[in-house]
Amino acid sequence: MSIQHPRKQHLWVWFLWLAGFYSVWSWLVFGHDRWSDVTSHWPIALAMALGSYVAGSTPMGGGTVGFPILVLLFGLPATLGRDFSFAVQSIGMTSASIFILCRRQPLAWSMLKGSIAGCIIGLPLGIFFVAPYAPELWIKLVFAVVWASFGVLHLYRIGEIASHHGMTEFDERWDFRVGVALGAFSALTVAAVTGVGIDMVLYALLVLLCRADLKIAIPTSVIIMAFTSMFGIVIKNLTTGLQPGVFENWLAAAPVVALGAPLGAFMVDLIGRKPTLIFVAFLCVGQFVWTCYTERAALGFGGLLLSLAAVGAFLLGFEKLRSWGAVLVGERQQQLAAQREAKADE
Repeated sequence: MSIQHPRKQHLWVWFLWLAGFYSVWSWLVFGHDRWSDVTSHWPIALAMALGSYVAGSTPMGGGTVGFPILVLLFGLPATLGRDFSFAVQSIGMTSASIFILCRRQPLAWSMLKGSIAGCIIGLPLGIFFVAPYAPELWIKLVFAVVWASFGVLHLYRIGEIASHHGMTEFDERWDFRVGVALGAFSALTVAAVTGVGIDMVLYALLVLLCRADLKIAIPTSVIIMAFTSMFGIVIKNLTTGLQPGVFENWLAAAPVVALGAPLGAFMVDLIGRKPTLIFVAFLCVGQFVWTCYTERAALGFGGLLLSLAAVGAFLLGFEKLRSWGAVLVGERQQQLAAQREAKADE
């Protein structure tokens, strides 16, 4: 497993990025008389102060907070929430990624490169052939179910997940191929529909299958979500266009997330990742309850049962990954022991 180890930091690159971003944002707002759009959308900017911290300190994009705020609290269309997630993460997650790279934080490079390659394949297919046919209710439920399962997983596995050190070393070609399959599937089925999710899937693979340290898994998940968001927003702008209202909300939230996400990546080293993940886990479960309550009339009793069953199915999938990881770790340890014995015999 190719992991980049800390080297000399180059934070000046991040400060240069911030200067460039705020210059462009100022030109868009003050040069085009859009300050009223910023002030009229202040609630989303306030919400994304928390969302950007979550984006930088956990394996979930800022859309994890932005989507339910816009869709469940403000009552806006789920398609707008999805496009806003792409748009706001293209700034927040990119800013956090530049910060992470400048600090030379360790990353699972082989898995990350494979996931990027898979995303390039899966995301356009999902945007063109899956997302347009997903009903509003299904978009909300996909989001709610995936994140609820993530939250429940951490509420009962957080001790084990937070105890990992380093990362199980496998073959880099195997890592890349697994990353390609994972990136293509999650971009096609989750990220294209909700605007978020590929980061959480990669993170789950790293911590459950590869037993990766959170200091490796979370920064790696931040970078894949940054790439997916940038790629998604470019595709949307060049083809289908963004939902009305996305740009105005983006203008209000972007200057907040440009600093908030890197701040999350920095602060989590000071306060620890475990408390942050537990807090976010409760948020994930809470938004599932909120979604089911809000959509109870449309879901009916049968729909509620199916939603709970879907959460259970995801949890079973996570547990399967964990069991595979245990087998692979054992096999790898046996291989290393055999190699040591062979060298001793020589």
